[in-house]
Amino acid sequence: MNTDQVREQAEKLMPGGVSSPVRSFKAVGIKQVVVKNAKGAYIWTWDDIRLIDLINSWGALILGHARDEVVNAINRAAEDGTSYGLTSYPEIALAQIICSAIPGAEMVRFVSSGTEAVMSAIRLARAFTGREKIVKFDGCYHGHYDAVLVSAGSGVATLALPGTPGITEGSVSSTIVVPYNDVEMLENVFKAYGEQIACVIVEPIAANMGVVLPEEHFIKRLESIVKKFGALLIFDEVITGFRVKWGSVAEIFGVYPDLFCLGKVIGGGMPLAAYAGKREIMEKVAPSGDVYQAGTLSGNPVAASAGVAALSLLKELDPYDTLAKAAVTIKDAAYIAAQKRGVPVQFNSIGSMFTIFFTDQKVINYDTAKTSNLEIFSRFFSKCFNKGVLLPPSQFEASFLTVAHSPEIVSQVAEIIESAIESI
Repeated sequence: MNTDQVREQAEKLMPGGVSSPVRSFKAVGIKQVVVKNAKGAYIWTWDDIRLIDLINSWGALILGHARDEVVNAINRAAEDGTSYGLTSYPEIALAQIICSAIPGAEMVRFVSSGTEAVMSAIRLARAFTGREKIVKFDGCYHGHYDAVLVSAGSGVATLALPGTPGITEGSVSSTIVVPYNDVEMLENVFKAYGEQIACVIVEPIAANMGVVLPEEHFIKRLESIVKKFGALLIFDEVITGFRVKWGSVAEIFGVYPDLFCLGKVIGGGMPLAAYAGKREIMEKVAPSGDVYQAGTLSGNPVAASAGVAALSLLKELDPYDTLAKAAVTIKDAAYIAAQKRGVPVQFNSIGSMFTIFFTDQKVINYDTAKTSNLEIFSRFFSKCFNKGVLLPPSQFEASFLTVAHSPEIVSQVAEIIESAIESI
C-alpha cells in the first residue's frame, strides 16, 4: 500500500485518521505523515522519505529514536512479562531515580499519561485543602481532563477551538483562568477567591502555546501568593521534567512546588507518567489515605524499565549544555535569515526546546503567541519539510532536539531553517 491508501484506511477506522488531533497536519495544509520506522535523529515515512525529526514524540525522546540501551531494556523486561497489574521492581527503581533527582518529590505515584497525572494531582490538592476552585494559566495545556481543558494551548489552539464540546459548565465552573506571566491578575483572583482555591497549576516553562518563558520573578511571586492563602502549587513538568535539565526546572527558579506532574522523558518513549510531591500530601492517596486513584497498567514493568534505562543513560551523558548550544546555533541562523528578508521572527528557547514565532511582538503569553502569522508559519513548515526537516505541524508547539542530533545534523537543520525563512 502507498501512503494515500494507508491514510484512507486510517480515516475509515479512526476519527480524522489519527489517534491525537495535532497528528493530522491540518494546520499546515498537508496530508498527515505516516511513519514506517525511526532511528536516532531520523524518521522514515511510509514512502521511505527520510526526515530529520524535531518532534521526537513531542519531547519524550531526549535520547533520540530507538536508542539501543532503551530498546534492550524493553526487550529484557518484556521477556519476563508485559504486564502484571502488581508491584514490580522496575517501578521502584524508577521512583528512586525520580525522588533522588527532584528535591521535594518525596513520594511518587505512577500513571500512564500526563492527563492522568494532572487530574490525579488536582483531585489530591482538593482533598488535601478541602477546597474546590483551581487556577490555571491561559494557553497552558494540562491534558484533556475536563477541568483544565479551558483556554488551553497546543492542539486546541491549532484547531481554533474555544474549549471543546462535551465539557459541561459544571466541569469548569471551579476553574479560574489567568494570563500567563500576569502576577497582578493572579493577586486579584486570590483576593477575591483565596479561601476557596485549592491549587494553582502551571507549566513553569510553558511549552503548549509554543515555548514561552516565565518573566523574571514570576514563579517566585506566584509561589508567595499561593503560600499566603494556603493553596497548593502544582508544577506541570510533563514536558520540562528531565528535558530542560536533570530533574525539575524548580531548581532554576528556587521554587519547589507541593506537587509535580511528570511524563514524556521519564518513560523513555513508553506510555508512562507520574505525580509526585511532599510525603504528607502524597500519603493521602489510597491505600495510604482516602483519595482514590488506580490504573491497571500504572507502573507497567516494561515502561518503567524503559524509564530506568533512559534516565540512567541521561544522567551519565549529561547532554544539557550541548543541547542548549545546539538550539542557539539554530536560533542564530533563524535571526540572520529574518534580518536579511525583513521577516518578523521571535525565537523562544530554553535548553533543547524552542519555537519560532512569526511576529514582531515579544511572546510572553498566549495573547502575544497568537499574534504569530499562521500563514507564514505554514509556508515555513512546508519549506522545511520539503528539504527534509520535520517540525511540529503547529505554531503552538515546541520543537525538540535530542542527543542523536549530532553537530553535523544541527548544522544541517540550521541551514535548512535559514534557507526556508529567506525564501518566504
